[in-house]
Amino acid sequence: MNIEELREYCLSLKGVTEGFPFGESTLVFKVMGKVFCLAGIDDHPVSCNVKCDPETAIELREMYSGVIPGYHMNKQHWNTIVFDGSFEDGLGRQWILDSYNLIVSSLSTKLKQELAQLP
Repeated sequence: MNIEELREYCLSLKGVTEGFPFGESTLVFKVMGKVFCLAGIDDHPVSCNVKCDPETAIELREMYSGVIPGYHMNKQHWNTIVFDGSFEDGLGRQWILDSYNLIVSSLSTKLKQELAQLP
């Protein structure tokens, strides 16, 4: 997966916006204003931070060399996934979607209703 494919996938999810709140080299994706994915635009291979259930986070780190504790993040809740060939791109997309869904599930009722009304 390259950075454009990652970007397109994230933006295909409902209610997602992108920005550079941490500088020009870190692309941040948010759903309803809450971060679910951060990607270094100059990283080779491409990598991104995604939120993860703590138990699952540990399991994934043990199973895949391309999954490590979240860089500059809470290591209990965030993984960095490096698209280095140690897993299929589809699995990486699933982990991004899992992160998105974790954030959506934590939204307030009001924000969940606003998200539901988006096209």
